Amino acid sequence: MRVHEGGVDLEVPEQPEEGAGDAVFFNPVQELNRDLTVAALRAYRERNPHAATYCDATTATGVRGVRAAADGWEVTCCDVDSDATALAAENLALNDLDGETVTRDANVVLHERAFDIVDVDPFGTPIPFADAAFRGAGELLCVTATDLAPLCGAHFNSGVRSYSAVPRNTEYHGEMGVRILLSALARTAARYDVAVDPLLTHASDHYVRTYLGLDRGAQAADAALDRLGHIYHCRECPWREPEHGLTANPPDGCGNCGAAVQPAGPVWLGRTVEDDFLDVTAAAVHDEFGTAEEARTLLETLAGELDTPTHYDQHRLCKLWGRPATAMDDFLADLRAAGHDASRTHYGGTTFKTTASVGAVRAATGESG
Repeated sequence: MRVHEGGVDLEVPEQPEEGAGDAVFFNPVQELNRDLTVAALRAYRERNPHAATYCDATTATGVRGVRAAADGWEVTCCDVDSDATALAAENLALNDLDGETVTRDANVVLHERAFDIVDVDPFGTPIPFADAAFRGAGELLCVTATDLAPLCGAHFNSGVRSYSAVPRNTEYHGEMGVRILLSALARTAARYDVAVDPLLTHASDHYVRTYLGLDRGAQAADAALDRLGHIYHCRECPWREPEHGLTANPPDGCGNCGAAVQPAGPVWLGRTVEDDFLDVTAAAVHDEFGTAEEARTLLETLAGELDTPTHYDQHRLCKLWGRPATAMDDFLADLRAAGHDASRTHYGGTTFKTTASVGAVRAATGESG
């Protein structure tokens, strides 16, 4: 079937309703992901005008590579599936665009060749491509993980196997996924004396997407590892506490109710976005994008999001406290009036971040004790 996205035309196979089958996979739900990719590539080109080469390492229909080529990048579309690379070549030709297609395992290609930007967007976990991606990416690595259940701890054993970390299934599950993924990528990069610098990261529609600036050198890699740590989470109350360090040292009990706590990690405790990069990316979102309004709203929310490693859900807290939820703007205004920093998050309409403790949140928003 023919689809039009971001100013290009694409031939894609009919997809089964379940989203799985023998045909080359195309996910229309990922249009936001792809729109933001083009905007982020534009933002990165403003920062580094010499950047020119882009490898769509798991290309499938070639949609990312075609859209990057239409935006002026020297594109290589790689896939182990010959049907996929044939379709990618067809879609490049359909739009009168130049681009290379390579029918090989991306891990082999990325160990042999270097590109300014590498994009890894596989079905499931990206970790099997991570080592090669850090070898092949010169400046920027773009990564999607669609296995949010293992990342956030809902599929615990799978998460441990894939990410060499302990994820926990919490109410801040999207953020757990973000920070488990960034931790795994930072540790992989460090093996090659590469440091990751998250420029833009978000969790949307059951996937996590991140854009990592790369810096080289042992000292830079060590500094990136210093941003790793653990989150200690109480199962009996909303208390949680982050701690930097690769060795978990959980407290004997919850700092609020005294119950046993569970450690999660190692997780990434550093910032997950760069404000200047967000601003330039937002300016690069053009009206021809099918998700332009959604993309701008997401970037605006990310720009205002506090730099803390977990978040709360107002509805969950109010249910726990036995009182009705209030309008989010009023709720956050009460927190700020009490002297606490507070912000919305992109993880949900009722989620927020704050520097206040749970007890201080309760007191500031109309409940004592």
